[in-house]
Amino acid sequence: MAKTKVGVLVSGRGSNLQALLDAAHDPDFPAEVVLVLSNKAGAQGLERARKVDVPTGFIDHTLYDDREDFEKDLDAKLREAGVQIVCLAGFMRILTPWFVEKWRDRMLNIHPSLLPAFKGVHTHERALEKGVRVHGCTVHFVRAEMDDGPIIGQAVVPVMAGDTPDSLSARVLEAEHKLYPACLKLVADGKARVSAESVRIAEGSEPDSETVLINPAV
Repeated sequence: MAKTKVGVLVSGRGSNLQALLDAAHDPDFPAEVVLVLSNKAGAQGLERARKVDVPTGFIDHTLYDDREDFEKDLDAKLREAGVQIVCLAGFMRILTPWFVEKWRDRMLNIHPSLLPAFKGVHTHERALEKGVRVHGCTVHFVRAEMDDGPIIGQAVVPVMAGDTPDSLSARVLEAEHKLYPACLKLVADGKARVSAESVRIAEGSEPDSETVLINPAV
């Protein structure tokens, strides 16, 4: 069976890209990364892709007066590569409604919080300021509003006494590297579908209903 072709957009180090590349290396994984694009020439994510012979491209957003013109070139590159699903992995550009609609229900993002809590930046600092007992990450289908869209999956980690934004970030990042490939697999397998702006997950893909994380421990 043919694998689903994935394009990944990055702006920085690409650690979540690496998690997707590692997962795609498994012959049984239903998706393959066929293109990695960046708006930053020196993005480490591009080098990660080159090391495993995945085609890469650089499109400098600063050369465009109009955001949509930049995105039209992004869109053209993705379609030339036959991309079927787009994954955002630390792509530090807010996408226009035009681009989002072009890839509606076919573009995924990962965000370092349990959405809808803590949209935007500095999620770990804000979680600690609010005193939440659990934190985590979310993979969702992209919509025009920032960090919005039907949720595919979430991973939860405890907030520990003495946590700093850096220590909490590291714990969440480890969870991200597990969650993103798992959610991409669900979408590529056709087991996660959008219905009325929520995601329906196929039977057999859900956790034990008695799984509970309690913090502080009781």
